[in-house]
Amino acid sequence: MRQVLSGIGAARGNALGRARVRQPHALDIDETRIEASQIEAELERFHAAVAAVRAEMHALRERLHGVLAHELGEFLDLHALLLDDPELLSGIDDLIRVGRYSADYALRLQRDRLAAVFEGMDDAYLRSRIDDIDQVIGRLHAALNRHTAELQGASGEILVADTVAPAELAQLQAQGVVGVVTASGSPLSHTAILARSLQLPLVVGAAQALQKVNDGDVLVIDGSSGLVVLEPNAEDLRAHHRRVAEARREQRQRNRLRREPARTRDGVDIKLWANAETVADVSTAHALGAAGVGLYRTEFLFLGSRTLPDEEAQFRAYREVVLAMTGRMVTIRTLDLGADKADGTGLALRDEPNPALGLRGVRLSLVRQDLLRTQLRAIARASGYGPVRVLVPMVSSGEEMRAVRRILAEVLDAVRQEGHETAAELPVGAMIEVPAAALALPGFIDTCDFLSVGTNDLVQYLLAADRTHEALGELYTPLHPAVLKVLRGVVRVGQTHGKPVTVCGEIAADPALVPLLLALGLTELSLHPAMLLDVRHAVRGCDLGQLRAQASALLRARSRAGIERWLATRAAPAT
Repeated sequence: MRQVLSGIGAARGNALGRARVRQPHALDIDETRIEASQIEAELERFHAAVAAVRAEMHALRERLHGVLAHELGEFLDLHALLLDDPELLSGIDDLIRVGRYSADYALRLQRDRLAAVFEGMDDAYLRSRIDDIDQVIGRLHAALNRHTAELQGASGEILVADTVAPAELAQLQAQGVVGVVTASGSPLSHTAILARSLQLPLVVGAAQALQKVNDGDVLVIDGSSGLVVLEPNAEDLRAHHRRVAEARREQRQRNRLRREPARTRDGVDIKLWANAETVADVSTAHALGAAGVGLYRTEFLFLGSRTLPDEEAQFRAYREVVLAMTGRMVTIRTLDLGADKADGTGLALRDEPNPALGLRGVRLSLVRQDLLRTQLRAIARASGYGPVRVLVPMVSSGEEMRAVRRILAEVLDAVRQEGHETAAELPVGAMIEVPAAALALPGFIDTCDFLSVGTNDLVQYLLAADRTHEALGELYTPLHPAVLKVLRGVVRVGQTHGKPVTVCGEIAADPALVPLLLALGLTELSLHPAMLLDVRHAVRGCDLGQLRAQASALLRARSRAGIERWLATRAAPAT
């Protein structure tokens, strides 16, 4: 029987397929005891499952590229660390050896023990880490019962679940899943960001989906509107096919924009940079006409490695990116590791009570200046092969910028004395993602050659809302009056002092928000290469003069709804 369910569109695209329903994960396992003679075999079975899961995650990590390697890799690396956690593994070993429980039941008991510990923590962020434990436990349980748990999705199916972990998305798409519907979740979560990168239609927050949808039901989902149609009728199918055909026409139009400038209707060029972390990303950006690399993440050299990359390894990686951009500017961000991006070397602390506010970004670099000097030496040497600039993350004060500039000056002098070719100047910019930096910017703008606004963290810190926390999906939004006022203030400081300002968060990759960003005074955006054509299309539909004239009305908006109304009346027309 036809029903229409409402959710939130989180990743654009349309899908038609049969539903595969996955109920919320629960280890509903009866207590099972084993004989003393079975203990060693059961231990061997459990350790084989651990090895199998470890191999699965390693294989998936090896297949990832670009933004997936960065975003999804963080989760895989964290889960790999959990698999090595003696608290998890030895506890299960003891339950099998001493309690003589089956591996499955021991897994459940250990999960319940850890859940009780996490639920008793005061810190909400740490309490939420039980989700990671559950995902690792779920993988182990599946490995122990591979004959019953192997199938997660099949070709042509739409997965319906309570939640989907980011680490599952690439696997689901590889299995042929054409779309995902979740009962909870946020369009700004890591899962949603990855779904957009994969171009996998995703609807989140469809609260009734698990109650209304059964295995085998036919679904039509619209990742833009968030509508889910259960057992569609003829008109629903015709509407779906029209949307698919229109999407294909739009994609053909986008493809024709590869060599067209990102120029507004009134003739103003907007600079579109690319976010990247691999040569493959850079090659795509180059082919799609990016002005340069606006954010090159260096963490991938550290994540997933158990040894710190030396100067030579970093130099070779940076040089490859510089050469691949053939003379276009490459912005290399210094190491942005912290407890929320724990590496395998032990460099980033894992036991900080609040990792989002801990020793990360430039703070970690200035504590470990030997690492910063090594990285800056590698960047300086790479600058001999093409234009490079340095971006400093997590800045909160001018003292931090002055310290980095002082070390860079010493490094440049040393590298040149050793006979290496370097650029005559290496511009240094601050990443504005801490509210204190945005507010204090007039006092240290003289230490910056350019600015890059990291809106993902800026919004999170400004609104005190974890962007990965599903319950805060409505609160975490860049469409908040305070966010716009802070962003406008940063742009004005940059304009007053002649310093270019780029936005490099998720907001820059959303074509629907291009009019808003242009109205606020931005003329430079940095985004994932996959979105370059869409954003270029949006830019070409805007009249910059009109938008700037309407900026005061935008800044007078008192709520998210008011900002959305402003956007709705200024949607860029097709070109």
